[in-house]
Amino acid sequence: MNDLSPPRDLKAWIADHLDPLHDGGAVAGVKRRSDYDLTPGGWTAPPDQSLTPASVLIGLVERDAGYTVLLTRRSDTLRNHTGQVAFPGGRQDPGERPWQTALREAHEEIGLEQHFVSLAGLSTPYQTGTGYLVTPVVGFVTPGFELTPNPDEVADIFETPFGFLMDPKNYEQHERELPNGERRRFYAMTHEDRYIWGATAGILRALYDRLYGAALA
Repeated sequence: MNDLSPPRDLKAWIADHLDPLHDGGAVAGVKRRSDYDLTPGGWTAPPDQSLTPASVLIGLVERDAGYTVLLTRRSDTLRNHTGQVAFPGGRQDPGERPWQTALREAHEEIGLEQHFVSLAGLSTPYQTGTGYLVTPVVGFVTPGFELTPNPDEVADIFETPFGFLMDPKNYEQHERELPNGERRRFYAMTHEDRYIWGATAGILRALYDRLYGAALA
């Protein structure tokens, strides 16, 4: 996975590196990550940007060969982020806690029943350029589930090896020009024919940094 030896009890080790379940507010000592991190002095958040709370599920499926991560390809009919690789998730409804949102959205988007998911904790909050503050909820997923994509939101569901996603050698930094002329730099990686980039790659990189103590590169 990387130059660090994986712990014997990987499941407990991962959980120990996460924040306990909480309402999604700021946690002392935890630095928020964002789409703006890799473009210092360039693409920046609007000073008056209002953030909408959202949550995603980082579902670690317990396969015999090792953990995999549940990911989706967004529907080609959506107005925003068409066809991009994403975690199951979405905006929080009033009164919801982050993990409730993540589990609800996973059920609505891919048909994942909640009883297959054992919640482990929260990863680093992530601010998107589209104005969302995303709380990543990590959960261990027991095999035996059956998934059905909601065609209005999801074109495909797939699993990517956790070891690949936690290997820093697989991360590249790519750049695109925005419609307003600003340039955005972001993490990206490709596994088989899946191009994982933007907020999804940023959230995964933040999880890697949290688990292995790497500095933002």
